[in-house]
Amino acid sequence: MPQRQFLPGLRRLLVPRSPVRLEEKSAGPIGNSYVSMTYAGTTTVWGTENRAAGWDLDRVIQEGYERSIWTFKSVEAISKHPGALTVEIGRGGDERQFAETLTDHPLLHVLNVQANPLERATVFKKRLSAQLLLSKKGAFVEITRSRGGTVTRLDLLPPNRVEPIPDSRGDYVSHFEFTTYDGRVRELDPSRVVWLRDPHPTDPYCGVTPLEAAGLSVDLDVKARTYNIAFIDNDARPSGIVGIDVDGLDQREIDRIQQRLAPGAQNAGETVVVGSGPGGLNYVDTSTRPRDMNYEALAKTAKDEILSAFGVPESIVGNASERTYANADREEWNFWQHTELPHLALLASAFDLDLDDGWSLRFNTSTVEALEFPRRQRREEARQEWNAGLITVDEYREIAGRRPFNVPHTRALWISPQKAPVPANEQDAAALGVGQDPAAGGVPGLPGAGGPPPAIAPSGPAGGSAADAVAEARGQALQATAAADVAAARGTASDPVAADTAAAAVDQARSNVPLALPGDAADDVTAARTTLEPPTAHGAAATDVDAARSRIEHKELPREDDGFEVTDSDFDTAAAAITAALTALLARQEGVITARLHAPKFRKHTRYWEPDGDTDVRQGDGPIDGARVVGAARWEEETASTLAPILQQTAVTTAAALSRSMRGAVTVLPSAAAAGLAASTMAGRALAALLSDLAEALDTAQSEPVILHDLTDTVAAFYRARSAKFIALLAESCAVATVNGAADAAAEGAGPTVLRTWVTRGDTRVRPAHMELNGTTLPVGIPYTVHGSTLRYPGDPFAPAGLTLNCRCRLRYRTGPSSRETS
Repeated sequence: MPQRQFLPGLRRLLVPRSPVRLEEKSAGPIGNSYVSMTYAGTTTVWGTENRAAGWDLDRVIQEGYERSIWTFKSVEAISKHPGALTVEIGRGGDERQFAETLTDHPLLHVLNVQANPLERATVFKKRLSAQLLLSKKGAFVEITRSRGGTVTRLDLLPPNRVEPIPDSRGDYVSHFEFTTYDGRVRELDPSRVVWLRDPHPTDPYCGVTPLEAAGLSVDLDVKARTYNIAFIDNDARPSGIVGIDVDGLDQREIDRIQQRLAPGAQNAGETVVVGSGPGGLNYVDTSTRPRDMNYEALAKTAKDEILSAFGVPESIVGNASERTYANADREEWNFWQHTELPHLALLASAFDLDLDDGWSLRFNTSTVEALEFPRRQRREEARQEWNAGLITVDEYREIAGRRPFNVPHTRALWISPQKAPVPANEQDAAALGVGQDPAAGGVPGLPGAGGPPPAIAPSGPAGGSAADAVAEARGQALQATAAADVAAARGTASDPVAADTAAAAVDQARSNVPLALPGDAADDVTAARTTLEPPTAHGAAATDVDAARSRIEHKELPREDDGFEVTDSDFDTAAAAITAALTALLARQEGVITARLHAPKFRKHTRYWEPDGDTDVRQGDGPIDGARVVGAARWEEETASTLAPILQQTAVTTAAALSRSMRGAVTVLPSAAAAGLAASTMAGRALAALLSDLAEALDTAQSEPVILHDLTDTVAAFYRARSAKFIALLAESCAVATVNGAADAAAEGAGPTVLRTWVTRGDTRVRPAHMELNGTTLPVGIPYTVHGSTLRYPGDPFAPAGLTLNCRCRLRYRTGPSSRETS
């Protein structure tokens, strides 16, 4: 074969023009050459291409892999995982798991099921991994494709029979020459060969292998074992010899003694008696010398060096002695993190050229227990921080990879040891019962929260007037009524007062004892105790009591004429969240449906299949099944599961607001959250109806001769024309149904005396049927009736679509008499 040159213009800078002298590494006396791996026959020539040409892979396997136990176990430990793990294609997510995966890509079949007619995918991947570890030249995979460009099989070529031919034009590889076992040479186009190698720092035509660095150690390990076996087989030396006079022995006895010197492992360690001549007797100790003991240290050193070169701890190859469980777990994690994962990534990188942008191929390691080691540590540290009150439950759940609950109890810090909650905001403090309602002036102790109003400064001596007593009472404790404040004033007075003072009047008013000397103060206090309305008589004490009452009125429960009504902001917030979720869902949906149109699984037995030869029976003349490509049922389920958490959170928030307004306490019934589930189910059905239209559009498009690209355009045009309007309409409908449904469920739980009034937007968009209902008041639980249909609330998902589509109405709730009222 003529010699080829790589980058001829630079060759003179790398190799002298004189005949090349091979640089050799010497490990012995001058004249005895030694290369980096003697049994591999390697000769390194620096500065020339084809550095790996001297690597005799057959000899490496025969004398290194098959005869060195540590080399075999290292290669076995690394290569068994690619064979056992499945390959997946996806995008998004984290380093352990994709957010979205493909299930029907042609590469998945050849890499997970059957690589070629001879090999299952598990065998193929293990052999590929082993070749990458042992071959300095790398591994070569021949790819066979159908006429449509689909990968149909992968064949692993023997590395020592493949030669990459450099391209003089600078394209690195012109072609590959593969010598078959019968001596024929095949030229393979680079597009048909995946050349996988652990990259060399300077030579693009060469890879690196751990065996190159561990060559001496492997050589020493093999030769030390060979020496030890030869010593046992050939050396007749016993552990000791006793010499005696054999003149008195016959030949038969002498022969018997001499037979004891026969070589063999079965005679090791015995004491042998031999003749020494007349009158002679001596003993020779032939037990192990220190030189012979060097084998143990040599074998241990060679083992450690080989395992270090491959990056495999000894516990991985089966010897975990002298290690604690923690150390063994840490070694296994180190093996995966620093050896196995980079090796798997290198293997996966060879086959991602057929993937679209954004998609990647990798081995699925989500089930590997060893890789959970750092996550277990992070979760343990997070639990300790939670116990110490340093993080919230929601923060711990995020660290643990779980969805936060996002409720007041999980947003608060819980301080040890009593686990007292520290709320994150004023609303949470009210829900946790550790502060005032936010509407009542703030939560003490929170940054930026307003505390109670300052006490009224006394204008005279303590106890001198009813106003002073009320001011002091208000500074001590907040009561529900002005009369209670006055009663507290009596309990906090520090000085006795005469019966003819205003303080005495307050004292008698509290105890319901008629005043001895009636006056304005006594009358006003009595009136303040018995009613919340301002007293008829106006005096100094009455004015003070009225002022005190006005300052603490915000602590009263809502009166009967106080009501609750959801706002436009409630609808808009929910609609914005739903719009974002639906926009992302429909964009991904369009991409998946487009990919399905091109997938072989859906084109098989249709007129869009490109046959692979005349014998390919997978071609047909029928159209692609639009309903099967679209998969409306799957998307209906995914839509419901995507929107359910958003709508349930919206429902809980609305129900909590109504409960706080109508009852003075936060109580969320399960029926309120069910409104979100009902709305998400309605959204799923609506999306399924949309996709049914898309499937019909695909079937209609195929009524005329079209190509696959035309069907892709049909899908794109459908989403351009329908998605924006569909998302806006569905988001508004789900928001109205969820907010109104949750409010109605919460009102029903507040009691039978709650009345609700239908309220429209009052603009031209309101449908006539809803204009008829405007202002109609019914007790909670009684549905509205219009045009022969019933509506539990505006946007009821179980009502006819003609009465709920585009509905923006709401209900106003208030507490009234228990009788049923209709207006």
